[in-house]
Amino acid sequence: MPKLERRRVIDEILGTGLIPVFHSGVSEVARSVVEACHGGGARVVEFTNRGDRAYDVFSALSEWCAGELPDVVLGAGTIIDLGTAASYINAGAAFVVGPSFNRGVAGLCNRRRVLYIPGCQTPTEITEAEEMGAAIIKLFPASTLGPRFVKSILGPMPHTQLMPSGGVKANRDDITAWIGAGAVALNIGSDLIRRDLVEGGMYGEIKEKVERCIVWISEAKSAGGQTG
Repeated sequence: MPKLERRRVIDEILGTGLIPVFHSGVSEVARSVVEACHGGGARVVEFTNRGDRAYDVFSALSEWCAGELPDVVLGAGTIIDLGTAASYINAGAAFVVGPSFNRGVAGLCNRRRVLYIPGCQTPTEITEAEEMGAAIIKLFPASTLGPRFVKSILGPMPHTQLMPSGGVKANRDDITAWIGAGAVALNIGSDLIRRDLVEGGMYGEIKEKVERCIVWISEAKSAGGQTG
């Protein structure tokens, strides 16, 4: 059984509406980033599988979170194949995110009762992913599609839960546009966990940016009548 029930992971994502996403090759830096996100109110964080030491850093980070921040829901991103997905799930990933949809990864996650959030860009991809059990769809790359695409999808597919990712900005206008269009959550990376802030050790500013994003998401959901 997974460390966290799949339904609880979904509820946590829909509750705050934000998944900060980052990667680092240094365990101490990764811990500081997660601590800042947690302090800002984000209970769900995605660590991406990039770089030679990514798996080692994630494994150490997962163990650290279990002991120091047990309410953090830590997931693995940029997962594109079955073997990598299995490795990260075994290391404690509470959810798995991919830039594309992979049937093998979907099948594994279903068997392991782990939430799979695949990247999709067309109605056909979205439908296939949902048929394979995907409860939340990563709309990727979001910057090439825009909020109007979310509205277009939700017209004929109103029960689809879309999470834009890739180029989403950590400002009120962009957040309001995406949530107002019907997105249930946002996956924000480089504009939220900015490289200059990380390199400068400015984790307090990252915490404040996370706080602001969560407030803006909540306000946009309230204005649009979304619940949770």
